Amino acid sequence: MIIIGEKINGTIPVVKEAIEKRDAAFIADRAIKQAQAGADYIDVCASTAPEIEIDTLTWLMDVVQDATDVPLSIDSPNPRVIEAVFKYANKPGLINSISEEGNKCEVLLPLMEGNDWEVVGLTCDDRGIPNDVQTKVDITKAMVEKAAKYGVTPDRIHIDPCVMALATDNNSFLNLVQEIKKIRELYPTIHITGAVSNISFGLPLRALMNKTFMAFAVQAGMDSAVLDPLNKDMIGTIFAAYALLGKDKHCRKYSKAYRQGTIGPIK
Repeated sequence: MIIIGEKINGTIPVVKEAIEKRDAAFIADRAIKQAQAGADYIDVCASTAPEIEIDTLTWLMDVVQDATDVPLSIDSPNPRVIEAVFKYANKPGLINSISEEGNKCEVLLPLMEGNDWEVVGLTCDDRGIPNDVQTKVDITKAMVEKAAKYGVTPDRIHIDPCVMALATDNNSFLNLVQEIKKIRELYPTIHITGAVSNISFGLPLRALMNKTFMAFAVQAGMDSAVLDPLNKDMIGTIFAAYALLGKDKHCRKYSKAYRQGTIGPIK
């Protein structure tokens, strides 16, 4: 499972406060702890007013890169912001994200030509997030075809099927299973990612729903996720799911994670 650490995001109140105070020590501590917990990428999202987003995101990138060498996931809904800060990344990471909305593909995909950067592709367009499986598959095809023009192969793309809240769409997870199946039939090496906590919006005991979703999502073929790598219950669920699916010989990775304290008793 490719883990995209989610804990440096300006929508989180304590992170918003740290950004406003330019509290580098707080941001660096969050970066270091996510790196130590095994994050493959550390997401940096400013979520500030548009006029200061570039400066804020640049500051976040500098702080995180001074603290750890884990690659960044540069995150903004504005492709021009990502384009502006892209040059400040020390090494190839993850662009978060493109979609068929506006000119995101046209602005961001050229940045990936001739290097090892990867990208998150959201299955939405100018009409919003579609409710049907086939439209999401069609959006995926459009993005993959555009990426190919810049030498970006499917194995460098993390498709996010934009999981809807189960409270408002009773078929949300069942649709995800079909989306993964159809997308992988077309592109066997493509990654499937998503913000795990989206599934539980509006529900009680969200942690329980999120962990259960993660186990089923691993079985369905999700191999990348935006989540809190410090959440031992969630990480434990992932290790357990891989072991149960026969993807962890003799449960060695599961046992090692327990010995190292990466996973622990479910509270």
